[in-house]
Amino acid sequence: MARLFCLDSVMIDIVLRVGELPARGGDVLASEQLVTTGGGFNAMSAASRQGMTTVYAGRLGVGPFSDLARRSLDAEGIAAPVEPDHDRDLGTCVVLLEPDGERTFVTTPGAEATLRPRHLDTLGIRDGDVLLVSGYNVMYPELAEIVLGWISTLEGVVVAFDPATRMIDIPASNLATMLARADWLLCNRSEAAQLTGVTSGIAAAVKLREQFGQGVVVRQGGEGCVVASSSIAPTDVAPFLTHVVDLNGAGDVHNGVMLAELNRGADPLSAAQRANAAAAMAVATLGPASGPTREELDNWLAS
Repeated sequence: MARLFCLDSVMIDIVLRVGELPARGGDVLASEQLVTTGGGFNAMSAASRQGMTTVYAGRLGVGPFSDLARRSLDAEGIAAPVEPDHDRDLGTCVVLLEPDGERTFVTTPGAEATLRPRHLDTLGIRDGDVLLVSGYNVMYPELAEIVLGWISTLEGVVVAFDPATRMIDIPASNLATMLARADWLLCNRSEAAQLTGVTSGIAAAVKLREQFGQGVVVRQGGEGCVVASSSIAPTDVAPFLTHVVDLNGAGDVHNGVMLAELNRGADPLSAAQRANAAAAMAVATLGPASGPTREELDNWLAS
């Protein structure tokens, strides 16, 4: 079976649960805290737990944060073949988590931002493999040039693109290049609206499929998702009831399970149904990398 290579950077999430965001210059008391591996690890762990061979295509560093990330990757059986940066540690993302599950980020970069072409050339990605690219990979000029140049050389690789939260900050030419190359666009409703100018998930999927011709998933949170492909008209896939604790990483879990199911040969609608269920399970747990194993997901769907 194909392997999933993930370019989305692995970082360390420092999650703080707060009653409300502090006013400027203010102070609030966090009721819970969690220090955990996040970023690209969220989607990779979700795919790995569904049985897909997964490879981190980014770079780790040296230090306590990199040690934590390396232990997390090893525990999930995720390979990290790129040589680490021996001069710095991984970056961090402070996540302020509000009672309704919404999250606000403050990010500082680290070793993950030092990826270079020679590192990508050692990965051994081949025809039939799957590559997951984040909007963060094509937002910053130096990294974007490296990533887009490398992707342009890949033939026979299935490219999935998630534009991510800061899509508005991606240079227009970079975004256009990624959308033209992507075999699957994995986005949420807000990102789809920014791309198309329409707020309806179905209508956005119609426009995106017509414009780019690729497979499209529009995640809609508690309303499930919309799926479209060259052979499937835009279709609503129903959500699952759940108790929301933490929305951090829910989209990543959805992406990982969706890609793993497609890799197993599932049709897009069936893959999206399992991805919806996995995301519903994930948001009921504190922390970003909370996707279920395949057995846990099977049992939850059967209950």
